[in-house]
Amino acid sequence: MLYNLLKRTIDLIASFTLIIIFLPIWVIIPILIKLESNGPVFYLQERVGKNRKKFNIIKFRSMIVDADEYWSKNPMLHEKFKKRGWKLTLDEDPRITKLGRVLRQTSIDEFPQVFNILLGDMSLVGPRPYRFSEIIDAEKRYGKQIRKSIGQSLTVKPGLTGFWQVSGRNDIPWDKRAQMEANYARRRNILDDFAIIIKTPLAMISKW
Repeated sequence: MLYNLLKRTIDLIASFTLIIIFLPIWVIIPILIKLESNGPVFYLQERVGKNRKKFNIIKFRSMIVDADEYWSKNPMLHEKFKKRGWKLTLDEDPRITKLGRVLRQTSIDEFPQVFNILLGDMSLVGPRPYRFSEIIDAEKRYGKQIRKSIGQSLTVKPGLTGFWQVSGRNDIPWDKRAQMEANYARRRNILDDFAIIIKTPLAMISKW
């Protein structure tokens, strides 16, 4: 109970602070997105939250419009995307715009998730939120063991940053990531959260 109260208090303070500190970003990035291409400024995607509750994660749009429909025309690339842990390098993914590459390299595309935190769907620190299709595919690929790890990680709110993000991110295999997220959820330690928050800026810089 105390852990949840402290975590929610930290989430509210941090999200309001981040909104104020990065106020120029809320003005400049939408303008740049609209100048580069037609389409919405924000990208909403259904994810799985605590206790498998559905919610829409909010990001600055870094891809072409209708990017999710791109895979139906390129099934081989989609299979490669799934086999690589549901990711491709920025150079390999044709859906990402020129501005989108910069947004992703700097993690600026993730900034709007502070509003997910305010809404209570996410926390500042927690497991990376899964897609339903990602979970289904992972259970087919890795079996019962991964199902247990996923289930454990879904006992807490997903986070804007987390242990996986500050521990190598794209270099970590999907099944290893799931185990790391499960271990984080199992510990539920505020000191772990502070350690992850401190490491996050360095992890962002290391992607540049």
